[in-house]
Amino acid sequence: MKKIILIVSMLFAGFANAQTKFDGAMEKGLAQFKDAKTAEDMTAASAFFERVADAEKDKWLPYYYAALTNNLSGWMNPKADKDAVAGKSKDLLLKAELLEKNNADIFCMKQMIAVQQLTVDPMSRWQSYGGIAAEAIANAKKADPSNPRPYSLEGQYLVNVPEAFGGGKAVAKKLLEKSVALFETYKPAAPFYPNWGKEEAVKALAACQ
Repeated sequence: MKKIILIVSMLFAGFANAQTKFDGAMEKGLAQFKDAKTAEDMTAASAFFERVADAEKDKWLPYYYAALTNNLSGWMNPKADKDAVAGKSKDLLLKAELLEKNNADIFCMKQMIAVQQLTVDPMSRWQSYGGIAAEAIANAKKADPSNPRPYSLEGQYLVNVPEAFGGGKAVAKKLLEKSVALFETYKPAAPFYPNWGKEEAVKALAACQ
């Protein structure tokens, strides 16, 4: 009996140690994400999350954050090859999606990637990539109606779309108002789950006034 208790105790100790190591890595990565000021900083954060993901292949969050920070690095660098950046983000996000199904924030990332590719050539790509972005946002809302990020991302996208095509400040304002309101009560489902975007939503709403 004592041997069984010892074995169980050792297993729990090993699990706790693994969790502590993962938690520490995620805290470090999220600090890098928060402190990133340049495209290079964001790329470094993405590379860090990717290393964590490769070491923790059963967890979706490192892959998600690797995709997110990679996507953001493409926006922060005007000279970046946005198709190449988007391609890498897609690869990382696919690994996250294989581990976490029907997740609103993964759908949001799909929208962000599609919009990034759309901006390469808006005139010829708006219909195809715009459709992908719209579908991703619709899926995000269905997956979690209380998540504020789908409304914020949709608003930030539509503010630059002509009114004749369903966009404009009036449409964007309503979406951003809803996002900001949802951020007031939103709580992530678990530690390290996505909790970003409030500051961007507030700024975007102010620009619509």
